[in-house]
Amino acid sequence: MVKPLSLVGQVVLYAAFAAFIGYFASHPKYRHLAPDRAMVKLSMSHFGARECRTRSAAELARLPPNMRAPLECKRERSPLRIEVELDGQTVYRDSIRPTGIARDGVAAVYRRFEVGAGTHRLAVRLNDDARVSGFTHMHEGAVELKPAQILVIDFNPDHGGLFFR
Repeated sequence: MVKPLSLVGQVVLYAAFAAFIGYFASHPKYRHLAPDRAMVKLSMSHFGARECRTRSAAELARLPPNMRAPLECKRERSPLRIEVELDGQTVYRDSIRPTGIARDGVAAVYRRFEVGAGTHRLAVRLNDDARVSGFTHMHEGAVELKPAQILVIDFNPDHGGLFFR
C-alpha cells in the first residue's frame, strides 16, 4: 500500500515545482534578434486575377435565362509574381501559385529577412494578373528600422494595395 505524502511533503514538492517553472520562465534569456538587427517580413494572401471575356448577345440568347451571366471567366487564377528589393539588391523574387485542385484559391507567401537596423530603401513589386507583362502594384520608399523592430510588407486591395507597417 502506498502511503500518501504528508502536508509538509506536498508543500515542498509544490515549492520545488514552482521554482523550476519560475526559473525556466525567465532563463535562459531569449533574444529574437541581435541588438543591432531588425526584421522585414513579407506576409500576404491574395487572390490573383481571373481571365474573363464578355459574352455576345447571341451567346446569351442561347443560354437558359438563369445562366445568362454577361461574363464568362476561367476558374483558374493568375499566380502572384513578387519582387522585394532592399537597398538596390533583389532579396526575393518568386511566382506563387494559387492553392486548390483547380488553382482557384488564394496565393500566400511568408518570408523573413533579417537586416541591420537603420535607414533602408525598400521596393516591393507585385503582379497579380498573368495577362499583364509588368507589375500591377508597386510600393517603395525609405524605411527607418530601429533595433529589434519588425516591419511587415502586406497587401490589401481595399487600402491601396501594397503597404508597409
